[in-house]
Amino acid sequence: MFLAIKELKHAKFRYLMMSIIIILIAWLVFILSGLGNGLSTLSAATIKNLNADYVVYEKTAGARFSKSVISANLSEEIRNNKAVKNLASMGTSMASVSKEKTEDSDKKTDVALIGIDVGSFIEPSVVEGKQLSTREKLGVLANKTLKDEGYKIGDELIVSNSKMKFNIIGFVENETFNHLPVLFADIDTWRNYQYAAPGSDNDIKNPIQAIILKAPRLDATKLDKEVHGIETVTKSIAVKEMPGYKEENGTILMMLVFLIVISAFIVAVFFYVITIQKTSQFGVMKAIGASNRFISKAIVAQVFILSTFGILVGIALTYLTALAFPKNMPFDLDAKLVGIYALGLLIISLLSSIISVRQITKIDPLTALGRVE
Repeated sequence: MFLAIKELKHAKFRYLMMSIIIILIAWLVFILSGLGNGLSTLSAATIKNLNADYVVYEKTAGARFSKSVISANLSEEIRNNKAVKNLASMGTSMASVSKEKTEDSDKKTDVALIGIDVGSFIEPSVVEGKQLSTREKLGVLANKTLKDEGYKIGDELIVSNSKMKFNIIGFVENETFNHLPVLFADIDTWRNYQYAAPGSDNDIKNPIQAIILKAPRLDATKLDKEVHGIETVTKSIAVKEMPGYKEENGTILMMLVFLIVISAFIVAVFFYVITIQKTSQFGVMKAIGASNRFISKAIVAQVFILSTFGILVGIALTYLTALAFPKNMPFDLDAKLVGIYALGLLIISLLSSIISVRQITKIDPLTALGRVE
């Protein structure tokens, strides 16, 4: 470590440039991580927020809400399974709402209308206003982002292409579905909207799209055999099967992998070139008794110091940058993900130093001394 620090102090400009490169790469990695996490949260925050273990769909729906139509009456059969602690009905729809009847699309707000059992465990807690009530069938809970757009408690919402009107009775936080702010409504109210067209319910009694289960020890395969026409999946699978979720995350992940690989390549080339340039010096050190291990540890220590410094500065710059982003930007820095990517960058950087270490072990002191000028 002593030798590594002395070398860093001696060639400040050279290693400063390398640090800047690592900082920029780390900064970009963490920015992309925040954007990727923000997009995935925007896509499926409501499903992620569910205090549940499994989701029951129609058997042929492929774990998609939009393709699933089952009867709420199946709940009685599902309750017979002893592993099921609690359950609740759920349905989703896309809608456009406005404060007044208008043909101007700029005055309309796209929302995801989600029907739930009032008072069930999947109903989110309000941050302002009051919870859903069976006495207020047209009352809805709105995501707080609608408040930022000028909506407030007590506002009447006119639903486009429908005769229905909702009333905002409360606001909730971080509830989005398919990149849209959510309106939570009573399941019967949702059903009246979703299946307003004759025959759209496939003649199913009390149609819903899914049943949410609290059942940590459930055998999903066994439940599917017990109840006809259903498919039970874990909550994580339900999230992954959201439209576009895997594609968005896959794109971001691919860019992150390329960045980390590029980072490793740059660090490896930088230290390899330095090692070649200092072949004579390393030869002298070996001639006076320095071991390969001693010199290699100095190289690895330099990589560790530069990488750690660059990554920490990159994290700091990312959090500072996040403060400047507009509120509507889907950016969400997850401390756990930041830690994982930081550790990944550090490990990859250290592994990239193996090329330089191997080159050091090949240096012949006599040959190197012959090159001393």
